[in-house]
Amino acid sequence: MALTGAVLGAALGLGGCMSGGDNDVDVLALAAETDPPDVLYNQGLANLEGGRLGEAAKKFQAIDRQHPYSEWARKALIMQAFASYRGGDYEEATTAAKRYISLYPNSEDAAYAEYIIGLSHFRQIPDVTRDQKQAAYTATAMRALMERFPDTAYAEDAKGKLRIARDQLAGKEMLVGRYYLERRDYLAAINRFKNVVDVYPDTRQVEEALARLTEAYYAMGLIREAQASASVLGQNYPDSPWYRDSYALLKGHGLEPQAGASDSWFAAATKKITGAS
Repeated sequence: MALTGAVLGAALGLGGCMSGGDNDVDVLALAAETDPPDVLYNQGLANLEGGRLGEAAKKFQAIDRQHPYSEWARKALIMQAFASYRGGDYEEATTAAKRYISLYPNSEDAAYAEYIIGLSHFRQIPDVTRDQKQAAYTATAMRALMERFPDTAYAEDAKGKLRIARDQLAGKEMLVGRYYLERRDYLAAINRFKNVVDVYPDTRQVEEALARLTEAYYAMGLIREAQASASVLGQNYPDSPWYRDSYALLKGHGLEPQAGASDSWFAAATKKITGAS
């Protein structure tokens, strides 16, 4: 691997501590005005190794600003993204990484830049009760990484984080669906639960979504739909506690799970879940 990749490999082993010496950043930036790019770059690396992440980012920024479009600027830009990410400045990390991809889409570090974008959003995903735009951004970035660079060393981790982000998005849909269900707004609840199955069939939320559909449909008096929902759940998750609950609900009223028509939403849902597993 070329110089940048080797430096990144070493940098990944550094601790995640925040810079404690940012009071000197402005002075350093002014002093750097007369430094050549290789000196600035090595100073940036030294700051990285010393855990002075803010100072490191400033050094790499100075190269990009003073020597734009040079080879040193290319190397410095990806390192700036890395230093900003490790320093917890996720907005700056994302901005630098996106700029890198825009300027150098086919370079050896383009995959790493995409990875930094995904990681920066991933670190900002809040609990499921709050807005999940960061989870959506994470999913978009990690999917882009896997599609553009399927053989990169970061692809496997990106796959795992994509799964977590999607489960978070599905969890938010379930939260809203349960809210409607508790208030007996069954149609709104059903739409949310069906969306989980349609859009996130590979997440752990699907089992509960199908059980809640059974519950909501039965509450509305839509017996065939309730039976079909329970049937999809039983076919795909026969050992699930959610299926036991749905089965007990129907059995308690003299009913059994029953598959829906072959051209119904329930048949399509079964195919989606099977294909996702």
